[in-house]
Amino acid sequence: MNFLYRILVWKAQIVLSIIALFNKKIRLFVNGRKETFHKLEQAISLKDEVIWMHAASLGEFEQGRPIVEKLKEKYPEKKLVISFFSPSGYEIRKNYNLADVVCYLPLDSKSKTKRFLKIVHPELVIIVKYEFWPNLLNELKQINTKTILVSGIFRKQQSFFKWYGGWMRKFLNAFEHFFVQDENSKSLLNSIGFQNVSVSGDTRFDRVFEITKQNNQLEFIEEFKNNQHTVVVGSSWPDDEKVLVDYINNQASEDEKFIIAPHNIKLDQIQELKQSIKRKTVLFSEKEGKNLSEFQVLIVDTIGILTKIYSYANVAYVGGGYTKSGVHNVLEPATFGNPIVIGPNFKKFNEAIELVQNEACFTVDNSKKLSVLLKKFYQDKSELQKVGDKALNYVVSNKGATSKILNYLEK
Repeated sequence: MNFLYRILVWKAQIVLSIIALFNKKIRLFVNGRKETFHKLEQAISLKDEVIWMHAASLGEFEQGRPIVEKLKEKYPEKKLVISFFSPSGYEIRKNYNLADVVCYLPLDSKSKTKRFLKIVHPELVIIVKYEFWPNLLNELKQINTKTILVSGIFRKQQSFFKWYGGWMRKFLNAFEHFFVQDENSKSLLNSIGFQNVSVSGDTRFDRVFEITKQNNQLEFIEEFKNNQHTVVVGSSWPDDEKVLVDYINNQASEDEKFIIAPHNIKLDQIQELKQSIKRKTVLFSEKEGKNLSEFQVLIVDTIGILTKIYSYANVAYVGGGYTKSGVHNVLEPATFGNPIVIGPNFKKFNEAIELVQNEACFTVDNSKKLSVLLKKFYQDKSELQKVGDKALNYVVSNKGATSKILNYLEK
């Protein structure tokens, strides 16, 4: 099995190098990894004490972030290395100011893994949620490095829990402790012989709650909002926008405002979206010199400010619920006490499921259902407040995972 895996990794490197010639995201994936060892060698010396956190992408980074920030605060002399698997995480957080190095994780070949660990020589490894690379975990076990999993989530469909999963199960021995999100994950690990498991919850709750304490002021949003009822649409896809535009054009009140932050910032798609809207609309990139309060719709054709924009929402619509991968981050609007509306595909996300169960989040699969909801929230301020309070209470009641993990590390 080890031999077959080595062949698979070798073939993957070749295939990805070819695809990179034609695909921008894969090109970032391949070319970014060419810089990893140089960046590490420039920043890390043998005498450094190093904490290393690995995250698949941006969402997982945000889950691990509260932990490494507290560790960096307590141990400022230690070097912090953050690695990503995906460009969508690395490209946004490559300038993360608390880290000494932000880099890509090399593909999981034995030689590259050995070289990576030799340079980094971490005293603590924090792996977030579900990054289980066989060669990496095997090497961490061999060199006896303190390794923990945080915000872990396990499902019975994973190979670990199948009759044929013995090869993968053995690599889980690399973890000194598993901090998982729910009792189901703990039970699954217990069923295959792992007792070093704690249900700590999801560290994202700690992260998103901290967001409410930062400075979220955006003057141009205040000017646009002009103290009027505002629906913020975050990470929308074309199918989300189709039902929203129908409401905006045909049902929305004149003093109901909309801020749309599309998931993909592509010029042709942005222009198509703008042209489909009959109400007075302005792009973020066009805002200079304009009286923004005169517009009813603002399209945010930039990245990095959606979290702050949610702080101005009366209602949040979170996109992705019409896509195969599913709805995007619902916790960020929840932490600001926003009622949340999403599309129909959310079953893979515990927080979305629980927010729906708590009647703080509502699903729609057509423009008629969306219209009913948005009209209710616009017209009934007491209902708006009640649902928003449920969303905030859900976040507050699930805080505390970071403290549980830090308490363990300090023993």
